[in-house]
Amino acid sequence: MKDVSLKPDSLRTASATATLRAPQHCIERLRSGDTEKGDPVKTARIAGILAAKRTDELIPLCHPLPIYRADLRFELGEGQVEVISEVETIAPTGVEMEALTATSIAVLTLYDMLKPYCEPEELEMTSCRLLLKKGGKSQFRRKLRVPATAAVIVLSDTVSARKKPDTAGAGVRDDLAAAGFDPLSYEILPDEAEQLLASVKAKVNRGVDLIVTVGGTGMGSRDITVDTLKPLITRELPGMMEAARAFGQRRTPFALMSRGVAGFIGNSLLITCPGSRRGALETLAPLLPGLIHIFEVCRHDKPHPGGYTMDIR
Repeated sequence: MKDVSLKPDSLRTASATATLRAPQHCIERLRSGDTEKGDPVKTARIAGILAAKRTDELIPLCHPLPIYRADLRFELGEGQVEVISEVETIAPTGVEMEALTATSIAVLTLYDMLKPYCEPEELEMTSCRLLLKKGGKSQFRRKLRVPATAAVIVLSDTVSARKKPDTAGAGVRDDLAAAGFDPLSYEILPDEAEQLLASVKAKVNRGVDLIVTVGGTGMGSRDITVDTLKPLITRELPGMMEAARAFGQRRTPFALMSRGVAGFIGNSLLITCPGSRRGALETLAPLLPGLIHIFEVCRHDKPHPGGYTMDIR
């Protein structure tokens, strides 16, 4: 089963369709609700809704999802009935399989209730397909169309002294590269305010679009990142860190201790991440769709050679 633990929840919708071909006298039974087992359309609707809610039990590698809405409609035509399902959830993965399962089971229910009234070859299930999928990466992109420049600054006394390897900053760097940030610089500094200030100011002056620090957001005496950089922020984006902490809190009770901040320093966007690999990646994961949106809509029409020029007026 695919690991979706680092994917943020979003509203996800899917719609699917399937068709049952049947003799016209069977279609009329659907209109009247007259079969020996009861009303086939009402029964098929309930069967489809139940199937959507239990898809993970029927298809081995599907994730169990909370189904917030599931419905089916039936369009009766000449010699056929089209079943159309709509399913919604708020989850880290989509509901296209739930929608397809709902339509399939609904059509099979109709088949079962109509088969006493015709020959087997007169009933045929056709054209089971997805009509619509919204939410997740299909709607909220996680990769830039045009590259933007970025810099990752790791703050750690022990890593800078080469007493342990950096994994958190390297993970953030790799995720940003996968999201289309290029060129992408990476450096390791000790937890020293003056060196951090000099590095960030130099990058802002160079016009780096995104600056991500890793480390120094906790409550220790050497955690100086937030205190050092917050005064530089000219336009804070508190929603980013609210989202990151909420995402992390569902995974560890210690996420609330992060003091991270985010916002613009001039035209450069700053994000401060925790120093652990898990904390850093769980901060970046829910922010990526928003970052992509910022760098694709909040800019001048033409990017300068070094990347985007953010329009924050």
